[in-house]
Formats: sequence, C-alpha cells, structure tokens
Amino acid sequence: MTTPPRTPSAPPTRRHILGAGGALLLATLWPTPRGRAQAAPRPQQGMLVEGAQGAFAPNAYIRIAADNRITLILPNVEMGQGIYTSSVMLIAEELGIDMAQVDIEAAPPGAGAEITGGSTSVMTEWLPLRQAGAAARSMLVQAAATHWQAKPEECSTRSAIITHVPTGRTLPFGAVAAQAAALPIPKNPPLKDPATYTLLGHSQHRIDSTIKVQGRAVFGMDVQVPGQKIGTVAACPVEGGTLAGMDRQAALAIRGVQAVLVNEQNNTVCVVADHYWAARKGLRALKPQWHNGPNAHVTTQTIYDQLHQGLSGPAIVANTKADAPGVIARAHATHTATYQQPLLAHAPMEPINCTAHVRPDGCDVWTGTQIADRALDTAAELTGLPKDKIAIHCQYIGGGFGRRLEHEYVTQCVQFARQVPYPLKIIWSREEDLTRDRYRPAYVDQMTAALDDKGYITALTHRIVGPAVVARWDPAELTKDGYDEDLSVATVITPYSYPAYRLEFARREAPGITTAWWRGVGGTRGLFVVEGFIDELAHRAGVDPVAYRRAMLAHNPRALAVLDKVAQAAGWNTPLPPGRARGVAVQFAFGSYMASIAEVEMPEPDNVIIHRVTAVVDCGRVLNPDQVISQIEGGLIFGFSAALYNEITLEGGRVQQNNFNTWRIMRMNEAPRKIDVLLMPSAEDPGGIGEVGTAAAAPVLANAMAAAQGRRFRTLPLLSPRNNAADGKEHG
Repeated sequence: MTTPPRTPSAPPTRRHILGAGGALLLATLWPTPRGRAQAAPRPQQGMLVEGAQGAFAPNAYIRIAADNRITLILPNVEMGQGIYTSSVMLIAEELGIDMAQVDIEAAPPGAGAEITGGSTSVMTEWLPLRQAGAAARSMLVQAAATHWQAKPEECSTRSAIITHVPTGRTLPFGAVAAQAAALPIPKNPPLKDPATYTLLGHSQHRIDSTIKVQGRAVFGMDVQVPGQKIGTVAACPVEGGTLAGMDRQAALAIRGVQAVLVNEQNNTVCVVADHYWAARKGLRALKPQWHNGPNAHVTTQTIYDQLHQGLSGPAIVANTKADAPGVIARAHATHTATYQQPLLAHAPMEPINCTAHVRPDGCDVWTGTQIADRALDTAAELTGLPKDKIAIHCQYIGGGFGRRLEHEYVTQCVQFARQVPYPLKIIWSREEDLTRDRYRPAYVDQMTAALDDKGYITALTHRIVGPAVVARWDPAELTKDGYDEDLSVATVITPYSYPAYRLEFARREAPGITTAWWRGVGGTRGLFVVEGFIDELAHRAGVDPVAYRRAMLAHNPRALAVLDKVAQAAGWNTPLPPGRARGVAVQFAFGSYMASIAEVEMPEPDNVIIHRVTAVVDCGRVLNPDQVISQIEGGLIFGFSAALYNEITLEGGRVQQNNFNTWRIMRMNEAPRKIDVLLMPSAEDPGGIGEVGTAAAAPVLANAMAAAQGRRFRTLPLLSPRNNAADGKEHG
C-alpha cells in the first residue's frame, strides 16, 4: 500500500587480510537482508582468505600484485545488464584506480548463496564495494606514508599511484602491497565525498563491450575444453511423461555420433557427437517415442479455468488495513475488474547449455548461472565428491531474465557427463529451450474499489490467483500461511496509499508445467493490474489520468516528482495528431520510482504503432547514467514484446510455441519510434533498474491502447482475441 522505509546495508562484521607472495589480498563479506534473490542465510562472520587462488566472498575481493596488477573478483554474474561495469566503478572510485587497469574474475561459489537476480546487485553492493575500495586505499596510503615518513593525509591516489602531494613523490600500489598487507583493516574507512566522484555518476563505457565486439568474451556456448564432445538432448514434450522407445542404431549410424545416453531419472535422451550438427542429426535419427503420462489432458484453458475458479472460495489474507470489505459494502459506488496474464517463456538469445567433466577425483562445470551455489550443490550430490573437489567456472550469460536462476540443466549435464570419460558439453536446441522452459506463471487478479462521490478510492480489495514460485524455488521463504511475498511487489508496495485495503492470495499451481522467475514476476504482474485499475477509475470518474494519480500521490514526493516530470516531458496536455492517444503509468518497484507515458496509434484493432515512450526514473543515486538509460530502453522493448504478442499455450500437455516463428519478438519496425529516458537527480541510495522498464511496458501500453480504442485491455497479451470480451468496454 505504501513504500516501506529503506533498510541500509548492514555494516561489516569482520574482515581478515593475509599477505601472500608480495600481494595485498583484501576480502570483504557483509551480511545482507534475505529476499527473493537469497537462497540461504548469509554467514554472519567474515572469511579467512588462505591466498589468492580459490578465495571466495559473496560481496568483493581486491587483489593487488607486486607488479601492480589489480584483480577484482566480482560476486554477481554479467548477463548483459552491465553489473561488471557498475561493480568496477564502485571499487575503482574509492580505491583510486582507472577502470582500464582492472582484471576481472567471476567469484566462485562459496558460503552464503550469491545470486544475481531481482535487480538487487547494485543495491546490495553499493556500500560494501565502496567500503572495500576505501579500506584498501587507506591501507596502501598508510604503507606509502610510512615509507616516506609522511602523514597519510598528505597523500592521494589516482591511476593506482600514490602521490605525496607536498613533495610530488610517487609509488605504484604494487610497490607497497606487501607492506599494506601487514596492516590492520580499518573498521570504518572514510568514503569519498560524492562531490569529488570522477567515475560514479558519470557515463562510462562498459568494460565488456570490447571483448564482446571482438568475439573474445566467453559465454557458456563458447567453452572449449580439450577432448570435449557435444551432446544435444530431448525430454518428453509432456511434463511427467516417460521414454517409450528409440532407434539407437539409427542414431549411432550418423557420422560423428559417439554415444546415445539415457537418463532414466528424468526420462531424457542425449546424443553425443564430435560436433553439434552431428548430434542434432543423430537426435533426429534417434526418433525417441514417449508415453505422455498424466498431464496429457492439460490445455491452456485447463490452467485458466483453474485460476478463475480461485476468484471465489477460501484464500490467504496476505495484507489488510481497516475493514475494506465493510467499506465496500456501504460504499457510494463500487468498481470491479478482472485481469488475466499468461504463461511466458524466457527465450534468451543463448539457449541452455552446460559443460561438465566428471572424473574419479574431481568435477569441473562450465556454465552461465545466476546461482553458482546451486550448481555446486547439485554437482556434489550427483558425483558424491566433496565440494572442494568441484570447480564451477561461471561464464558470461547471453540473456538470463531469471532462467539461469534454475539449475536443472546443470543437473542434467552432470548426470550425462558421469556416463562418459570425456568432457561433455550439452546444448539445448531452440525448440528444446522453448518447450522445456520453466515459465513465468499465469495469474488472474480481481480488484474491487469503494468510491466516494468524486470517484476516488475509499477502500480496495485485491485477490491474486496463481502459483507461488518461491514454494518450489526456496520453500523456506514461503510464509507460514503459504503466501509468496514476491507478489507484494507493485501490489502492497506501491506509491499509493488507501484508507482501507485487503489483499488475498488463492494459490493455484499450474498443472503440467514448472513455473519460475521471469524478469520481475511480482513487479510485472502487479503493475499491469494496479495501473490498469487506477486508469479505469480515473476514466470512470471523468478525471484526467495524470491528475487522478497526482491526487493519490500527494503524500509521496518522489513519485509525484517523476509523474510531473514525465507529463511535462511527454507534453501530456498538448494536442495530438488525429488517431493518436496517450497512456500513463506510475510505479515503485525494485527500489526505484518511474513514471512513463506511451503515445500510440491503432489504425486497426490488431495493429499498434508506438510512436513515442517517455520515462522519468528516480533510482536514487545513479552510478552509470548511460547504462541506466540503456536498461530502461531494453527493458521496455523486452516488455512490449511480451505485452503485445507472447503467450505460452498448451494442447494435449505440449507447449505449442517452439521457435521464434511462433514465439514472436518485437521487430525493429515495430519498436517505439522514439524512447526518451530522463533521470532524476537524487542523493538516495541506489535502487534496482534491470526489471523496471519491463514492469512498465504492459501497463503503460495497455492504458494508451485503451485511450485509443475506448475499451479496456485487461488480458495479456494485449493483441489476444480475449480482449474483445464484453468486460473490456470502457468504464467496466
């Protein structure tokens, strides 16, 4: 209902330092609050680092060698969102080095699951990484000052060089690394005044751009291990089905095919070959047959019927304020609307892949993962090896969107790799990737508002019907009464406040599929519902949608500021060319505020031209302005694809979409003609940004389309025939 106070990052509990080989190795470990992107409690104590090799910490490492080589071992995975660049900026700013001087290593899994997800990376790293850099800088300066018999306050750092300002004497970091390693770590290292920042707050080139352009970045698909073979897989297209038969000899007859493997635990087959195309050809020749099993009856309508049935009957009361049902019963007027959202696939550019080499004395796994700890755990469980004999090599990810928060593909790869003596790389076909995905859940929401004589909300009830993703992914995070708190994002936690409120959750797990995280499950689901409903109420009251929201945001200056700014920037009150209309949405999600306005034209009911989108973002202090703008632009386009076109459907238990000819991605000519992203200056701690644009896409577009056509769009995808239903008429 209202924005909760921000919880500052906890201070460091304990840090240790050990000089090894003339190098300064600084490890930092701070506990952070648990949440959706936290699989296990973080340890409350620091970790003694035994040396440069094999060290791990869930927040940051700094390694400075005697030859002045600087290595940052980063805790989050780079999957296109720019977190490597932001993390380096945080440390480099405080340490006094240039970004080009840094070598990067991905942190291996270790105590306390470090997870990249939920737009939390910058929020959780904002203080710890700066403190890590500041502590290292303080120690290096102290070592140099001792060498010069000078005062530390007379010294400065820049480009990994310490300068004694009064005399101009200089020393590179490496020259005093060993001496700094012998010093105690300062408990509260002084941080730079933001007014003196030279990196943070200024647009920086991404540090991974060059190697990606040159083809030197190693994604999971690029891994080459000496002696490796390539496998491609097939599982029963109906979840829960079993293998009925196959033509093993036909597959083995294909030139280059080396083996046909069967995993009876999950009824999956794998054809192994010298290269991918031989494996793929062998899989076609294998012609696996399947017993469809108990889910062969499941259709899309089966799932939607189950969800709509949950709109009545028992439900968990997840949040309540005053007596909302009582106020509604006595209200001057009421308004009710039901919203429906589909199953969605992740469809990243890089399909699922993993490489594993299982030996009697060890196991290596190379993969792109958002949760390396679970990759380590499953490899240890399957091989029976101690964890110190297993190495997880984290690679760049070609699009995650929550898909790599799963680890079943690592399990599958290790299971098959156990059957062969050589390293085995598993590559899923695009068809396997789409039809065996773990999908964003389908949901049905119903909202009812009590309205005063001016059409403003006096009470609100909201029922969510759908799965609880966390119940499978991390059961300990489910509340004792069975509520998934991710569903509060953009529903309970909004920029608005209501006099009376009641949120109910009727849990319905979809049959025949596995549901999972997607680029903002709670935020993308909740915002479409809440902002669509607010817009309906504004039109019902005959009040301009921006003015209606302004009245509801009088208590929230940050939300009001982004709304006013976007209305001004988009020319909300200026006339439009004939046939065009505008829609607006306001949000607080993932720790950031944003208001957006879309300008559209609909020459036909199934044709939407997005002429312009304007977004104003208050994400607290901005680390890299260019990257924030890029994230919003990319997130909007990703979200528009899903909002307009995307829906996973089932017939006979089988997913019907199997490649990009049936899973439509917004084409270049369909993208907004213009996207303007404006950033609000702020001294607040940073919020998240990776899912913010995606969450805005569906509501702002739906509201613009409603204004263009005079009827509501309560069902996703927006171009679905279901939106022609009678309950979509304007004003409900």
